[in-house]
Amino acid sequence: MRVDSHHHLWRYRADEYDWIADDMAVLRRDYGPDDLDTIVRAAGLDATVVVQARQSLVENDDLLAAAARHPAIAGVVGWVHLRDERVEDTLATYAARPCFRGVRHVVQAEPEGFMDDDAFNRGVARLKRFGLVYDILIVARQLPEAIRFVDRHPDQPFVLDHLAKPAIRAATFDAAWSTSIRELARRPHVTCKLSGLVTEVRDTTWTVELLRPYVDVALEAFGPERLMAGSDWPVCLLRAGYAEWRDALHRLLAPLSATEQDAVFGETASRVYGLTASRAWAGGVAPPVRH
Repeated sequence: MRVDSHHHLWRYRADEYDWIADDMAVLRRDYGPDDLDTIVRAAGLDATVVVQARQSLVENDDLLAAAARHPAIAGVVGWVHLRDERVEDTLATYAARPCFRGVRHVVQAEPEGFMDDDAFNRGVARLKRFGLVYDILIVARQLPEAIRFVDRHPDQPFVLDHLAKPAIRAATFDAAWSTSIRELARRPHVTCKLSGLVTEVRDTTWTVELLRPYVDVALEAFGPERLMAGSDWPVCLLRAGYAEWRDALHRLLAPLSATEQDAVFGETASRVYGLTASRAWAGGVAPPVRH
């Protein structure tokens, strides 16, 4: 099964998506399931995982409704207030919904030490009983904190988004990121997404060869069986089209065996998120959608 393990959908409102800055004009419009359907057909994908882009239960409901109407969306990673005393009730409600597979918080925007917070960790500790994954959204400097965090929850499945956003430059390699990502990868309950890399390039242009050292470190550290391909669409459009990024990934992973490529391009995501083939489009051909 071919899976895009990370993309977004939204109905754009400036006050609700204040992280979309003035220089991100391409993102300042709606990106809905119909846009996604066209892309998925063209890419020959079987399934996708849609991930929260704002911290709202309303967005959870919108994404779950989109998944109910569009069979290619096999998983939803939403948001809940993990520090809320009644978080278990909220988790029970969403875990009962088809396709709800995980939870994410925008930790990259939080102050230092957020992942050490006791209330936050109490909420995370409740995810496993509902069979939910936790997606880690951080930047590279937060990796030491993330290592402490996942060590507090050795039985909880974690997925690291966007390789923890290394600072990618042609002039220098992010060695501190490399050291920390290798240490994090020593934890077998953590998997990682090959996604979001083009928007972490600090140079004016990017190339496949510029990204290769970072993907190679991820391959060495996690192995193909703990890596999953994602697009970060539509955010990737800031630097690359959907097909352009998929082509780059195929070139970066070309040295792998067919079995290893199958793992990265779908099997890892299917296993970790518990995606079911019954929701996938056969051969990338979608059934009629009834609104």
